[in-house]
Amino acid sequence: MARIDAFFKLLHDHSASDLHLVSGQQPVLRIRGDLERVKYKVLDDDELRAMLYEITPEDKIKTFEETGDLDFGYEIPGLARYRANFFRQKNGIGAVFREIPTEILTVEELGLPPVVAKLALLPRGLVLVTGPTGSGKSTTLAAIIDEANRRRKEHILSIEDPIEFVHQSKSCVINHREVSTHTNSFGTALRAALREDPDIILVGEMRDLETIRLACEAAATGHLVFSTVHTVSAAKTVDRVIEVFPEGEQNQIRSTLADVLRAVVSQALFKRIDTKGRIACLEILIATHAVRAMIREGKTHQVPSAIQTGKKYGMQTLDDAIMGHLQAGRISPDEAYMKCVDKTKFKPYLNEPPADFTEV
Repeated sequence: MARIDAFFKLLHDHSASDLHLVSGQQPVLRIRGDLERVKYKVLDDDELRAMLYEITPEDKIKTFEETGDLDFGYEIPGLARYRANFFRQKNGIGAVFREIPTEILTVEELGLPPVVAKLALLPRGLVLVTGPTGSGKSTTLAAIIDEANRRRKEHILSIEDPIEFVHQSKSCVINHREVSTHTNSFGTALRAALREDPDIILVGEMRDLETIRLACEAAATGHLVFSTVHTVSAAKTVDRVIEVFPEGEQNQIRSTLADVLRAVVSQALFKRIDTKGRIACLEILIATHAVRAMIREGKTHQVPSAIQTGKKYGMQTLDDAIMGHLQAGRISPDEAYMKCVDKTKFKPYLNEPPADFTEV
């Protein structure tokens, strides 16, 4: 048992999402969104480095020593998997670990809208799950992939950096590939994927031009592609994908995206006030013919209106999702106000003036 495993057990026992270990500071847990210090001594750089290197593969240590940054996965059998990030900072080495549960919750167990489960049954196209870091994108994607795994008889290929949720093959055959461990890059893996007979491809993150281009090409050639993007709304997701391309290519990618996009699920995570834990509020965009025309013609500013009028297709605005949870007593008025789009709808629920004076 590695010395650091005691911290992971503490993380798990407190139902925390993240563990921060930084030279010159005490260990810190993120519990229900808030950082809380652990009653432990201040971590010394040499001691922490030795502790971290004990669980790090030799080739990963070499990468970190050369670059100052590292991502990889670590697993404690019977407890959980962890997404690890190492970095250099002023006082020495630092690391943040995110717990990835071994149990994959279903769409129903997560309380997500039924249309989310239907995304797993699409024959082809591109589905994007978006939101800021720590908003639960990976958990939602895992639930969708699990739905496909149970209800389809196909080949699912996962390309991640690092591997997070580990799916066991059920009705589908699932293969997990980790960037830098099993393949050199997302681009390399996506090119190879087309020769590996996949039906569904999960791309952990569309983070650069090459990955976005190849993911769109895979969707255009008849595959169902799922991925994540760090954006805060459905409309901004479409703009983000297009703006990554050089200006001379943007008309072409706008046309391609209009053809291949099937849905965008944009989410934010809220603390629950009725019970322990957190809950996701989702904005859902379904790529109807009208939405595709907006994308093709560069009228993405009309997308929010399309979402508001598209409830019969399973669409919903983020504010509607927030309001539903607020009125059900699941989330606080203050957090609802802070994370909503239209502040005027939520201001009457506040007992005190808003904390963010810039939003007044």
